[in-house]
Amino acid sequence: MAEAENIVVATAEKIFADLADPQTINHDKDGRWKAPLWQALSEAGLPLAWVGEDFGGAGADLADGFAIIHSAGRFALPVPLAETLLAGWLLQLGGIASPEGAMTIAPASPKDRITLNADGTLSGRARGVPFARMAQHVAVAVESANGVAIALVESNRLRIDAGLNLANDPSESITFDKVVPLACSPARAGFDATALMLMGGVARSLQIAGALDRLLAISVNYAGERVAFEKPIGKFQAVQHNLARLAGESAAASAAATSAADAIARADAFDDAVFLEAVSAKIRCAEAAEKGAAIAHQVHGAIGFTTEHILHRFSLRALAWRDDFGSESHWAVALGQRVAARGADELWPLVASR
Repeated sequence: MAEAENIVVATAEKIFADLADPQTINHDKDGRWKAPLWQALSEAGLPLAWVGEDFGGAGADLADGFAIIHSAGRFALPVPLAETLLAGWLLQLGGIASPEGAMTIAPASPKDRITLNADGTLSGRARGVPFARMAQHVAVAVESANGVAIALVESNRLRIDAGLNLANDPSESITFDKVVPLACSPARAGFDATALMLMGGVARSLQIAGALDRLLAISVNYAGERVAFEKPIGKFQAVQHNLARLAGESAAASAAATSAADAIARADAFDDAVFLEAVSAKIRCAEAAEKGAAIAHQVHGAIGFTTEHILHRFSLRALAWRDDFGSESHWAVALGQRVAARGADELWPLVASR
């Protein structure tokens, strides 16, 4: 599996480096980079990496897909690659084949609900859905009288209210007004709405970790080049201290995110162990994004706040991804409630087991 993952990551990063260079994207105000990038990703089978060959995908395992998402974070990729990966994974849980083209998923917040009506239509509202207008289809986790079901809906059948996140990427509200889905079937046993939030949260944690990795590299490089008082600012103890703190936040985010991804890849179900890993990763990575972005901008000074510099491409996305699939405050409360429900005697065995 390690060899396969290396091939997948190498393929993804070559495409990203060739067609998604942050500086090139930063200067392309017309978005001409999007079509060639998505075509290359599709030809490599990356958007549907988690979809089995019987359902029209590449048939890669979860570890490979998580590696793609982590790599995408290092390039602050502003296209729905992670969302399409998650949508394909979700549709397969319902035995639904994935269509071609970009997809997104709903709901993207643990507080939103989409319901399956008795006549087979869908009703409800989902807020903060990433890249809804760019997606041709939406994979939806819906609540029905018989449990959770998975549905596939054409985006042009939905009312989409435009919105942007902190990084100016699409983050929109979708209204399902008795929408007829293209397909709808019961989800695999053991799947629920929380599992979708955990999966999405780990994906965002990996992206945050990747973005922080690049923030560190950019900041270290700048500190070595920027000269003040006749020496590089990286020689000053205060700057070195800040860079060390940034390195610590990046390492902590990477450790938490990759551990959670590994836990999901190895688990047979979204049990308490996966919940602990995924929720801890989202909380820790969100905290690291806040601290890391502040340090990186402090090191760069005024230049880091300009639109011409690429720093904001990473810092703003890392900050924006904190709220997708449940904010850190939401998951902190949920984690506390679950630990409290188990009782004091179970706290240490639960923590020590990880």
